[in-house]
Amino acid sequence: MLLASVDKALYNEANFSARNKYMKTIEIDDELYQYIAGQTQRIGESASEILRRLLLGDAKAAVSVAEIEVAAAKVAANSNIFDLLNRQDLQAESSVVGRFLFILSTLARAHKKQFNKVLEIKGRNRLYFGRSAEELSEAGSSTNPKPIPNTEFWVITNSNTTRKKMMLTETAVKLGYSDQDAERIRDLL
Repeated sequence: MLLASVDKALYNEANFSARNKYMKTIEIDDELYQYIAGQTQRIGESASEILRRLLLGDAKAAVSVAEIEVAAAKVAANSNIFDLLNRQDLQAESSVVGRFLFILSTLARAHKKQFNKVLEIKGRNRLYFGRSAEELSEAGSSTNPKPIPNTEFWVITNSNTTRKKMMLTETAVKLGYSDQDAERIRDLL
């Protein structure tokens, strides 16, 4: 699973600089990050303040690990790519193939149970998605299969950008996005 660093995105700018020398950076998964961010009670409340309130507060405010896992599962079940996509990470991908794989990985994270529907997306004479590099290589020449990060799926990457956009659009539609949202996802490439 991709990790998101807890950083100054949850802190207001004024407090971040003053407290930064006392802060430690931790990595948490995106579902937990969304849960923590969702517990904000006032503008400018830092991640540390939220966690202190939730974990170290009075008996009513304390949250058990089991409660966090249940809440994270609810976030994951109701999430979509727009909840999970970190645009800074996307922009850090300098190549079209890197962004393509990043977007597919984020879609897979948002739709873990449904993502196998991508196996239904095919060209006239070619498989676009598979469960192994060998499966894609056998289905066509010069496919240049790459693993979709943090999944068991592979995708061909030697197609042109227009074809990659079409694959993203079809993937989004298969996962239940509206045509308008599918176009937004396509345009992320």
